[in-house]
Amino acid sequence: MKKKSNGQNSHRTATKVVTAGRDPASYHGFVNPPVYHASTVLYPSAEDFVAHRARYQYGRRGTPTTEALESALQELEGPQCAGVSLLPSGLAAISAALLAVVHAGDHILVTDSAYQPTRNFCEQVLKRLGVTTTYFDPVIGAAIADLFRPNTRLVYLESPGSLTFEMQDTAPIAKAAHDKGALVVMDNTWATPLYFRPLEHGVDLVVQAGTKYIGGHSDVMLGTVSANAATVEALKTSVRLNGLCEGPDDVYLGLRGLRTLAVRLDRHFENGVAVAKWLEARPEVLRMLHPALPSHPQHAIWKRDFTGACGLFSMVLKPVPQKAVYAFLDELDLFGIGASWGGYESLAIPFDCRAIRTATKWEPGGPTVRFHIGLEDVGDLCADLERGFAAMAAAAT
Repeated sequence: MKKKSNGQNSHRTATKVVTAGRDPASYHGFVNPPVYHASTVLYPSAEDFVAHRARYQYGRRGTPTTEALESALQELEGPQCAGVSLLPSGLAAISAALLAVVHAGDHILVTDSAYQPTRNFCEQVLKRLGVTTTYFDPVIGAAIADLFRPNTRLVYLESPGSLTFEMQDTAPIAKAAHDKGALVVMDNTWATPLYFRPLEHGVDLVVQAGTKYIGGHSDVMLGTVSANAATVEALKTSVRLNGLCEGPDDVYLGLRGLRTLAVRLDRHFENGVAVAKWLEARPEVLRMLHPALPSHPQHAIWKRDFTGACGLFSMVLKPVPQKAVYAFLDELDLFGIGASWGGYESLAIPFDCRAIRTATKWEPGGPTVRFHIGLEDVGDLCADLERGFAAMAAAAT
């Protein structure tokens, strides 16, 4: 928000979430920027048109609406961020980040715990373009240096993994990559820049599915890529040449969601830890997969590098028949069964990673369920889960 420039960069994150990217004076005093539905931009003269003398040149290449969200996200990412691109989905952001920096003949390293569509893009698109992928143990740390080849161009991180929640030790991995002349891309949707700033830990390109917490209401598809100075030109060029852009109404929804991100994320953090601790004490549960719990194998990494956690985590049940797991999920009233997460509502889905792991074996010891804890009352959520466990017990007999 541009009113007085003094002290803007010293504001705390919760204030930046509200003020960044806003300039009411430039839109007649209204709090929010107008939603520009635009393709053609008119120039005052033929000479200006030929010389491209205009702040905005074409609707696909940016409007005041998109600029507001990009500027806000750039400020939240910190001083290492040189620019942000908006994409039509989280997966579009992933593909845009990868295509911006890899070339035919390159080799890339991808965490074995990556979001499955990321793996699909590597195997079905990058492979066809002559890029080979090696998957690595997500907890490998600095030992990843042993996996580099002469043509290794990039390391792809997702910390924690959005199903199994292994934490990667970002800074040592980034150092190993840079020592070999490679770049680092990280999916930071789980933490958002409010709880972790990857660019400050050596990451070069940061991906977010803005569909999740930035939007926050399960009603928008949005992706973002934040770049450092070494990669921003390649990112912007790739996005422009591929004709990628986000629709104006979705950008507006992203802006609207961003303004309440700090308070929502704090509540997701609080509720998520409370429900995870409650589940950890249940006799039906073998173990929890939540980095903010002391029982998590990489809890020390989370505690050192992150300032919070969102509402997403998983649970491993003690062995029961699959029908009992389905009975548990079907009985839940406050937990919807559906893909995505990051909205105000709670979700629960079953999952099994055994078929997609290649560098590590996924042997959790029992059925697995992923939860997203929303903004409901914790007592009501636990009561709902209690009913689900009762249904599970009945179906298991």
